[in-house]
Amino acid sequence: MFGMVRESLQDEDTPFYPRSPYGVSKAYGHWITVNYRESYKLFAASGILFNHESPRRGIEFVTRKISDGVARIKLGIENEVRLGNLDAKRDWGFAGDYVKAMWLMLQQDEPDDYVIGSGETHSVREFCEVAFEHVGLDYKKHVVADERFNRKADVEILHSNPAKARSILGWEPKVGFKELVTMMVDADIQRLNHKHS
Repeated sequence: MFGMVRESLQDEDTPFYPRSPYGVSKAYGHWITVNYRESYKLFAASGILFNHESPRRGIEFVTRKISDGVARIKLGIENEVRLGNLDAKRDWGFAGDYVKAMWLMLQQDEPDDYVIGSGETHSVREFCEVAFEHVGLDYKKHVVADERFNRKADVEILHSNPAKARSILGWEPKVGFKELVTMMVDADIQRLNHKHS
């Protein structure tokens, strides 16, 4: 939704500038929620969720592509994983923590909008480093930067400011970046071990 960011930290007042049809559709979902809340007095809260990841994430998303790739390389099924822009930075958090935030939004006396994110930013390269290190491998020997996977209108950095959610909802993420990455790698190793045994 924030896309080509206008501020270094994005909060509830940061203007949207989506850079993909997916981002545009999410911005629409946000504004129609606000419209129905204000026009029809519905209890409608809008969570502006930064990247929320888990072992259930679709394989087409870069985080899962990495965790699955690491598992396949560790198990000797493949030898490389091809990725786009390794320097793109994202604010990644654990989906389970974000579901808790959504539940908390619905427990409030008044509906409102909340940015939900980790408040940290990490590059795709850092994600690779942590994922490969977790299984005793060097990402530089297995990750291939492939321009075919670069986005036409890429977003360089996304970085949340979840201060409002922390102060009003009392919400804090419980799973940190490294724990999230290793959780995803472990789940893919277990899945592939089961599938190939």
